Amino acid sequence: MTNVEIGIASIVVILVFIQLGMHVAIALMSVSFIGVYLVKGKVVIAGALLSQAALDSVARYSFGVIPLFVLMGVLVGVSGLGRDMFEVAGQLFRRFRGGLGIATVFANAIFAAVNGTSIASASVFTKVAVPELIRQGYTARFSVGVVAGSSVLGMLIPPSLLLILYGIIAEVSIGDLFTAGIVPGVLLALLFCFAIALMARFAPGFTGVASNIDGRPLMSTGTMIARAAPIAVLIILVLGGIYGGFFTPTEAGGVGALGALIIAQIKGGLGLRVFGRILLETGQVTASITFLIIAAHMYSRLLALTGLPNAMTDLLSAWNLGLFGILILYLIAIVLLGTILDSSSILLILLPLILPVVEPFSIDMVWFGIVTIVAVEVGLLTPPLGVACFVIKANLDDDRITLNDIFAGAAPFALIMVALIGLLLMFPELATILL
Repeated sequence: MTNVEIGIASIVVILVFIQLGMHVAIALMSVSFIGVYLVKGKVVIAGALLSQAALDSVARYSFGVIPLFVLMGVLVGVSGLGRDMFEVAGQLFRRFRGGLGIATVFANAIFAAVNGTSIASASVFTKVAVPELIRQGYTARFSVGVVAGSSVLGMLIPPSLLLILYGIIAEVSIGDLFTAGIVPGVLLALLFCFAIALMARFAPGFTGVASNIDGRPLMSTGTMIARAAPIAVLIILVLGGIYGGFFTPTEAGGVGALGALIIAQIKGGLGLRVFGRILLETGQVTASITFLIIAAHMYSRLLALTGLPNAMTDLLSAWNLGLFGILILYLIAIVLLGTILDSSSILLILLPLILPVVEPFSIDMVWFGIVTIVAVEVGLLTPPLGVACFVIKANLDDDRITLNDIFAGAAPFALIMVALIGLLLMFPELATILL
């Protein structure tokens, strides 16, 4: 085989390995090692090259942001801030048509600002929001759909682990990515709320009709402020510190983790056993992300050796597609891969291929990252492997709600995200206006 053929074969083998159940990091590492061996012909060279790639990928100051934000997110989940925000938002929007659905989006957006992962948001709000939505008269399909749709805000509104992963792989400022994610994230939340209001008015058969809006006792203003204050303090500490120039993203992660620890201790009195479990979960998530980053750098070295990115650039140039045509093909590839792969896998496989192709166009890589993340988020909601939908199903206590119901309920929100991608392509300043 030629080097380019080895590169193409590596992609096919990686996809096959992942579909067979192999962990994506192991698939990338093993294929990268074999691929480099086939190109260079010596095991020693393959081992040395890939070990250096592993060292280069994690031996950087910015990598420290990952365990700190993961720890903050776990502490936020344990402290019950998600439930508090949902109850406060439920009262604020109780008089709106589709108000509890809007409240779910609002609470998820706020929760995303201190959490950073869609999976955690989906887990928390499945248990908190879905039973209450159904109790108040909303359909089961809409109830799980609004949770699935709004949970993806955790990947876009900073701090986002997916933005961090993109920043490390593409070597883009994580702080700039966080800043760029604000306007698209808020816009997406507003589009969700607007769509819910329209669906509640014109498609009541899909959403259901709320019948118990005033069924719960109202909280006083002081109670609402007390419940919302901890998460507001964390947002000010983390995002205010970054955008105010007081902290780097890594330092903000440390400050946020300390703040979340203090809040969790005040609210629940963390015992040694619970704290130990939190540290263990943080270590497991961090280790998983670390191996993904190492694997991505190994894979990018293999692709560089095979010359596949250069061959792709030459082919696309011959087709005379231009930047817009390349972006459309890239986004279609992301959405298609989203039907069979998780979000991290998509980034790890596609970014090393596409970055050398788009760099000659001198595009804003921060804007490109936001477009990429939104497209990847669509994959979280699309069958057959919409990860957010599977997480919701795993956390549901109602066997009557099927996986098909969750995908159907999430479909309108996936279409809204596609519309947001169109807006970002037409108006790039939506992502760069705050930079």
